[in-house]
Amino acid sequence: MSAIQNLNVYDPFADTGEDEAGQTQGYIHIRIQQRNGRKTLTTVQGVPADYDQKKLLKAFKKEFACNGTLVQDDDLGQVIQLQGDQRLKVSNFLAEEGIDKKIIKIHGF
Repeated sequence: MSAIQNLNVYDPFADTGEDEAGQTQGYIHIRIQQRNGRKTLTTVQGVPADYDQKKLLKAFKKEFACNGTLVQDDDLGQVIQLQGDQRLKVSNFLAEEGIDKKIIKIHGF
């Protein structure tokens, strides 16, 4: 028993690449959430501060023919919620507006 030494403890959750919990490090996260039945909700978070969230929401609603809202979250800041699965449409819209596709992360299913 004395010959076994495992003094190097490895914590897989110690360095996740984020500075603090909830920080997105400049990425725009587009997620989908299942509501009830076939209904889904698309959320967009981490949009840079130089873009007006209300104007983006209005453009999303008009372009995608869906309803949406702007929700204030304590940890994540302002989050855009859209009805339906709008992930690819939002990604393409943001890319056309000049946002680099490398910082857009699409999550879900």
